[in-house]
Amino acid sequence: MIQTNNPSEKSKMKIPFFNKKKISTAIDPVCAMSVETSKAPGGQYKYKDVTYYFCGTGCNKAFQKEPEEYLSGRKKVDMD
Repeated sequence: MIQTNNPSEKSKMKIPFFNKKKISTAIDPVCAMSVETSKAPGGQYKYKDVTYYFCGTGCNKAFQKEPEEYLSGRKKVDMD
């Protein structure tokens, strides 16, 4: 909070508000991590008209090699 001792400045004080911008996220189909779509570290890849977002380039490359395996759940990477 901004504090001032000058009474004339108190009426001019502005209260900062939190950024209410909604952040769009997606789940990496390889490791199931949450990824911010606007800046996905591993980039994105479009498969069958759906865009997938990745936590890292390794997940992106793995998905591109075997997308159906990851989408079906037959294959996944544990990040534990």
